[in-house]
This record gives sequence, structure tokens and C-alpha cells, in this order.
Amino acid sequence: MEYILYMDESAKEGPYYGNFYGGALVRSTDYDYVIDQLSGKKKELHLFKEVKWQRVTLPYLTKYIELIDVFFDLIQQDLVKMRVMFTHNYRRAINLSKDQVDNTFTMLYYQFFKHAFGLKYSNPTPSREIGLRLYFDELPVAPANRDIFKDFIHGLQWSEDFRSANLSIERHNITEVKSDEHVILQYMDIVLGAMYFRLNNLHKEKPEGSRIRGKRTIAKEKLYKHINKRIRNIYPNFNIGISTGVRSYEDRWNHPYRHWLFVPSEHKIAPEFSKKK
Repeated sequence: MEYILYMDESAKEGPYYGNFYGGALVRSTDYDYVIDQLSGKKKELHLFKEVKWQRVTLPYLTKYIELIDVFFDLIQQDLVKMRVMFTHNYRRAINLSKDQVDNTFTMLYYQFFKHAFGLKYSNPTPSREIGLRLYFDELPVAPANRDIFKDFIHGLQWSEDFRSANLSIERHNITEVKSDEHVILQYMDIVLGAMYFRLNNLHKEKPEGSRIRGKRTIAKEKLYKHINKRIRNIYPNFNIGISTGVRSYEDRWNHPYRHWLFVPSEHKIAPEFSKKK
């Protein structure tokens, strides 16, 4: 069996939260069914182009809600696991070397992949090897840095956590792809975009010179609220701005949907971000 992971990111720095990373995991035994459900819904709704957060508008709101319902039905059945990681500008990293500053994007991405899914707890039968197949949305870094990043990801198979879970990663199974060719990345982009939108208070934005919000903003807020409702069907009172709690370490794997607020080990408080305005 394999775990098939799709990974995406939004390195854009928001006014309150930034460094958004998203991941979706599907077991190979469920993969064909999941793809059929996601692709089939797009076809049913006559959405033949790539679907993504930036294309949400009032005329398409109902269709995007239907897409999200299919996606979260799969999540709720644990046929898809999704994770979202982000940072809060309230806690600014300090004492970083030049190399750490220059490679913040890939270093955070590495931490996200290594820890967000709780992969060390993922194999109930450690005598059976499980392979990992990774699809990264095109990495916005120089080609040489892409190779270095992929080498680090590949090297995780020799870490204690991955060896104890008998997880393997073939180098050729770490691939960059285009989101318009992979439907899971498209659905994931909608959820990731919704979290960035709400955590950064973009639902309050008004066009310059206007006293009311634009129609696109209203549509996006409605879609966010629907996504939040679906998450709360799984976890009542879910707080999107903090790390999802656990009752045991294994929950990092067992939970179908989780958020991770990444806090640098060394940081300073930036009070201007302590309260959303």
C-alpha cells in the first residue's frame, strides 16, 4: 500500500497570518474512488476549468458549496486527510542565521510534511512497508533549491520515526505537478484560501471609496462559513486560528482534518498583531 500526498503552499504574508501550507493524504486503496468522486462532481457541475479560491464569485457560489460538500464528505469518512499549517505574525522568529532566513520557505515546508500528518503513527502493521508518493504543487524556488529540498524529504525515510513506522520514499516519487492537472490540489486550494481569507480578516475588505463590501468578498465569506460549518461537523467549536488539540499523540494521524499554528522556538512578541482590527 501507498500513502499519496498532495502538498500546496501560499508563502504570501498576510496582515495577521502567513506561511500557509496545505496537505491532503489518500491511501492508495481509496485513491480511484476519491478521484472519481471529486472529478465527477466537477463534471456534473460543468466546471471544466481549474477550480480554486480565487475564482469564487456569487454566480458560482452554489457550485463551490457543492464541491466542498463532496470534499468534506470524503474527509469525514477518513478517505481523505487534510492538514493546514500557518504562522501568526504576533510571534516573530528571532536569532535566525542568514541561511535560515534565506530558506524559510523550504524549512517550514519540510517541518510541515514531517510532522503535520503524524506519519510516525500511521502504520498499524509495522512489519508491512508503506510507500509514500508525494505531489508538490510547483515549488516557487530556484531549481537547485528544489533539488536540495527534495533530497531532504527523501532522506526522512532513514529517520527514526519513519523507520519505526516502516515508511519508504523513492526519490522519483517526489514530484512537482501543476494543480490544473490534479483535482485534489484544486479542492485543497479552496480550503487553504478560505483559511487565509478569514484569518487575515479579508472578509471585512471594501473597495476603495465604497461603504459596502464587494460581491466577490461576500461570496467568499459565505463559502468560508460553509467550510467552517463542515469542519465543525467533525469537531464542534473548532478554532481555525490555533493548533487542533489531541487526546493522544496518535490523534495527529487519526484525525481526518487538523490545523497547526507553527510557533518558532525562539521568537519575540509583536504586540501590534495581538488583536485583529
